[in-house]
Amino acid sequence: MKAALLFDLDGTLVDSDAEHLIAFQRVFAPHGIALDRSEYAANIMGAPNEMIARRYLSHLPPHQQAATLDVKEAAYRDALGELEPIVGALALLDYADRRGLKRAVVTNAPRANAEKVLAALGFGQRLPILVIGGELQRSKPDPLPYLTALERTGALAAHSLAFEDSLSGVRAATAAGLAVVGMTTTLDSRTLIEAGARFAASNFTDPRIFELIETRLSSGAEEGAKA
Repeated sequence: MKAALLFDLDGTLVDSDAEHLIAFQRVFAPHGIALDRSEYAANIMGAPNEMIARRYLSHLPPHQQAATLDVKEAAYRDALGELEPIVGALALLDYADRRGLKRAVVTNAPRANAEKVLAALGFGQRLPILVIGGELQRSKPDPLPYLTALERTGALAAHSLAFEDSLSGVRAATAAGLAVVGMTTTLDSRTLIEAGARFAASNFTDPRIFELIETRLSSGAEEGAKA
């Protein structure tokens, strides 16, 4: 079965946006930039650092923009304590094992962040494929990260599913041809659905998630039988 579950990381597998906001506030304050939660959700959450730098740090030369955001990422990693996955994530991974589904993490976070968070969650071995947007030619909201994840898992978009919490992520996954479940850690259901999500869920125990996966698997099995 050429099907996969593709997960964003921050705000999807773990509710970490509050920690990211604090780190951004600390590095932006010396530049006179006041950042609140609503602006973070609208303009930063899910965006690649290059896009964030262009929006907020255009007064700095490129090397200082990069250095400032490197400081932010280090501050975020240093402040990480014990992490808990979004409710139901472990059970969903167990389900994926039973159904033989491939899975991958698709994130705009730097690799150092992603690896540390996955290790803290205990998911490093269970999510072995890690697609980093910043290591590709284009990050989310471009579909390339999700297309890359499909290639690496050997899965087909028509039979696979993505989980996302940000506008850029939902748009990227949708543009890659994936059905998307929006996670309401920060944005509300209506916003996520308007961006392209099939539906929105507060955690991974929502029965609609498993119904949607089974529907995707059934369509793949029917196509295989016709081939």
